[in-house]
Amino acid sequence: MAEISASRQDRSGVGLGARIGIFVSPIPRKHNMRNIAPSRYNNRTMPLFAFGINHDTASAAVRERATFAPHEVPSALRDLVTCDGVEEAAILCTCNRTDLYCGLGEGDGQSAVSWFRDVHGLTIKDIRRHLYTHRERQAARHVMRVASGLDSMVTGEPQILGQIKHAYHMACQCGTIGHVLGRLFQCSFSAAKQVRTDTTIGKSPVSVAFAAVTLARQILGDPAPLTTLLIGAGETIELVARHLKGMGLQRLIIANRTLENAHRLAREFDGYAVALREMHTHLSEVDMVFSATASQEVVLTLDEVVNAIKKRKRRPVYMVDMAIPRDIDPAVGELEDVYLYTVDDLRDVIQENLRSRHNAACQAEKIIDTQVNRFMGWLGTLDVVPTIRALRSRGEIARDQVLYKARRMSMAGMPSDEVLGFLATTLTNKLLHQPTAQLRQAGFHGRNELIGAARILFDIADTEEHR
Repeated sequence: MAEISASRQDRSGVGLGARIGIFVSPIPRKHNMRNIAPSRYNNRTMPLFAFGINHDTASAAVRERATFAPHEVPSALRDLVTCDGVEEAAILCTCNRTDLYCGLGEGDGQSAVSWFRDVHGLTIKDIRRHLYTHRERQAARHVMRVASGLDSMVTGEPQILGQIKHAYHMACQCGTIGHVLGRLFQCSFSAAKQVRTDTTIGKSPVSVAFAAVTLARQILGDPAPLTTLLIGAGETIELVARHLKGMGLQRLIIANRTLENAHRLAREFDGYAVALREMHTHLSEVDMVFSATASQEVVLTLDEVVNAIKKRKRRPVYMVDMAIPRDIDPAVGELEDVYLYTVDDLRDVIQENLRSRHNAACQAEKIIDTQVNRFMGWLGTLDVVPTIRALRSRGEIARDQVLYKARRMSMAGMPSDEVLGFLATTLTNKLLHQPTAQLRQAGFHGRNELIGAARILFDIADTEEHR
């Protein structure tokens, strides 16, 4: 509003407008500053709500009923944000958990829980037995612990960070991430990175993949001379291949629906790639099977395994199904010559290898605490933003009113020193009148907390009291 006008003159000669660069603008709209009051808030700027099921609360059979296939997530996200009160949302699905993270505009999130129950055909009893819920600080803490691998079946496992980043990017693409969940995810990524770099939690090769390979060695002995079939080409299968090659495995067959992905792993680990539909022709050759696909249907049937066992003349086969929903027909586990394990069966192996990580996990929890405090501090600042805006608006209105009068005085030929003095004095009085009146009332009514707050707001030291 204050444009420079160095050549402007009034009737009395070179006026204040020319000397200090102001000109008279149209009179500002009349404002009644007493009518401008801070908005009322409930001190709950977009509450956080997280809920889901995981390996601790539900069996594999329940988890596979309550998951979303990758192609279902976009539509699920769009449906979720139509639930009453849900303004932001993200969905994380892994073989061990289904988590839903929500930013609420209102309500307590029960509409989202009801939607989740209806989508998956769960009963109220299922929800009560298997579902966990977290709110506010605990919700933020939950997301950060998940991202850091502290809530995984294998504490500190690194794969979860990539999975939660994928969930974040998917929600961004679907337009269901806002500034609150967006900030929470970024803080979670930072926490996970710090946990990984500042502790030894990720130094030991402990993961579901490692546990599966370790158990195979315990049952079958040295895996080097054995033939292994890997079903899938994702990160978990890649880890299995890496561990097996590290143990000297010689023959590796990789089956995948997308043959090129199977070829990629086969080249890296000196294996042989086959299409998923051709897998059964090689089944009689293999001693170990590790499966982890994203298929919604069984990829290895009972009949296929029975036929393979007959051709093997009843030589045993070790199988690990690391997928949710399961890749291998559960009935295969009833066969006498098959050792079939699921991710739930790997718990004992995993726990044995986790003892060395206990101290590192304690350090990681402290990092999480710090990051949660930072995020909640930022979240708290959102509540004060409207008040800050209202305060600045009052100041700008007072400035415009006083500046208008000062310009008129300058145009009338009043000396610049008098105009500046009027401007400074009047603006000071306008800005401090209401705080001063409120402080007098506070003193009258003994509201010492308001007086103390004023000292903090205006940075008044005790030494200034008697000046």
